[in-house]
Amino acid sequence: MNQSDTPIVKRKLAFFERYLTVWVLVCLVVGVALGKLLPDLTRRLSGLEFGRGSQVNVPIGILLWLMIYPMMLKVDFSAIGGIAKRPKGLLVTLFVNWLVKPFSMALLAWVFMQHIFAHWIDAEMARNYTAGLIILAAAPCTAMVFVWSHLTDGDPVYTLVQVAVNDLIMLVAFAPIVMLLCGVAQVVVPPKVLITSVVVFIVIPLTAGWLTRTTLLKSHGKEWFEQKFLPKFHPVMINALLLTLVLIFAFQAENLVSKWFAVLLLAAPIIIQVYFNSSLAYLLMRWLKVPQNVAAPGALIGASNFFELAVAVAITLFGPGSGAALACVVGVLVEVPVMLSVCKICNASGKWYQTPFSETPATN
Repeated sequence: MNQSDTPIVKRKLAFFERYLTVWVLVCLVVGVALGKLLPDLTRRLSGLEFGRGSQVNVPIGILLWLMIYPMMLKVDFSAIGGIAKRPKGLLVTLFVNWLVKPFSMALLAWVFMQHIFAHWIDAEMARNYTAGLIILAAAPCTAMVFVWSHLTDGDPVYTLVQVAVNDLIMLVAFAPIVMLLCGVAQVVVPPKVLITSVVVFIVIPLTAGWLTRTTLLKSHGKEWFEQKFLPKFHPVMINALLLTLVLIFAFQAENLVSKWFAVLLLAAPIIIQVYFNSSLAYLLMRWLKVPQNVAAPGALIGASNFFELAVAVAITLFGPGSGAALACVVGVLVEVPVMLSVCKICNASGKWYQTPFSETPATN
């Protein structure tokens, strides 16, 4: 059956996914209220670390694990081989993720934070904001990828492969890119701390997810694994996400309230980066005749960020009250509503995207 003959089934979004922007705003209000009304409790929670001086917060670390581990359970590395026959979409996404996005964000951060907004930000804080924006852009989206793909009726297998390949590349590329670009931005990044963060938040959950998946698929089968086991983690992931946002906003309450103007300034390069990279990926895939159910989620993957890892690394390197951490938190605030708007644009442009190739359906 050709792609053009495949019936399009609109998926109904779950209540949580449909109102993601609302939940983020609710978490913002609750988190800021917690930070301002219960400062002692917030300080105690913020001071809980995995080892003295590690700056890896225990509550956030546990909650991130509860989000990342179930996500890693969905990663099927055996599916990578099937994409070899239609690699264009994957290659475009990897090109945007690793050769465009970190460097374009570094440029945007440098232009906005250290030049355009230089009159409102002191030099040291500008470097901190720049570092945070670089960390945010250097981590391709993982946890939210499947939500964006779901919203755009994306090819689930192809999306899964994109996540798997990005995770593999992240293991070796994330730390060097951050160190390189932050070095250019005159920010000293301790390599040992950064690599430790990558191991804790990527290597360990990825390995645990792979071992669990492999073991349970062999012992219980694919149907039980996908229909019985994985759904149990959905409410866990939702609650972990909401609690993570609440804690992040609580730890940053003073910054969010006292530096609300900085929040607005930081939003500018993030918004430009999202629209630029998603447009670039989407147009490149259209030019290469990639099917839209691969192009739309691919464009979204190429523009969104693994904010859980970014916030964790920024907190680890610079502390929970730092400008770098604030920049990553602003990324959380901005990304959800902006990415939802990109989803709507991709869905609305389906006819335009397919029309030039309707007579010769794409196979790549």
